[in-house]
Amino acid sequence: MASALTLLRRLYLSIYNWIVFIGWFQVLFLALKTLKESGHEHVYNAVEKPLLLAQSAAVLEILHGLIGLVRSPVSSTLPQIGSRLYLTWGILWSFPEIRTHVLVTSLVISWAITEIIRYSFFGMKEAFGFAPSWHLWLRYSTFLVLYPTGISSEVGLIYFALPYIKASEKYCIRMPNKWNFSFDYFYAAIIALGIYVPGSPHLYRYMLAQRKRALSKSKKE
Repeated sequence: MASALTLLRRLYLSIYNWIVFIGWFQVLFLALKTLKESGHEHVYNAVEKPLLLAQSAAVLEILHGLIGLVRSPVSSTLPQIGSRLYLTWGILWSFPEIRTHVLVTSLVISWAITEIIRYSFFGMKEAFGFAPSWHLWLRYSTFLVLYPTGISSEVGLIYFALPYIKASEKYCIRMPNKWNFSFDYFYAAIIALGIYVPGSPHLYRYMLAQRKRALSKSKKE
C-alpha cells in the first residue's frame, strides 16, 4: 500500500512539474521572440496567457507543502509564491498601463529561466529518481544572478505602478459601508514595497544556505 501511494505521489508530482515546465518554456520562447521581432513594449501581451496559467499553478506548491507531498517548508514557499502572484495578478494584470515597461521583460525572462530549470530539475527527480550534476548546479546557482534581476524588476514595477494604482482607486474600499471597514490598495502597495526591504535579503540568504547544503551533499555522494 505504501509503495503504491509513493508511486502515485511521484507520478502526480512528475506530471505537475513537467506541465508547468512546458508553460514556462512557452513564456520564455514567446518573450524572446517578441523582444526580437517587436520590442519590449509587446512582450506582456505575447506571454500573458501562459504566464497567468504557469504562475497561478504555483499555488498548488503551497498545498503540496501543507499536506506533506514535498519537504519544502511552507514558511519559505508562501512568501515567494505570494509575491509572484501579487505581481502577476495584482500589478501586471490589474494595471495595463505598466505592461509596456522594459522591466516587464527583465521580470518575465528572469522568472522563466528560473522556473524552467527548477521544474525540469524536480520533474527529472520525480520521474527518474535523479538529476544530472550539471542540472543540480544550475538549480542551485542561477539564482545568484536571476534572483536580484527578478526582485529588482518586481520592486521597480510596483513603484512605477503606484501612480496608476492611486488614480484608479481599484480594489479600494471606502467608508461608510456595512462592514465599517476601509482599504486603500495604494497604501497596500507601499506596504508591499516595504516588505521587500527585509524580505528579499532574508530569502536570498535562505537560498544561499540551500545551495551550500545541496552542493555539499552532491560532492559527498
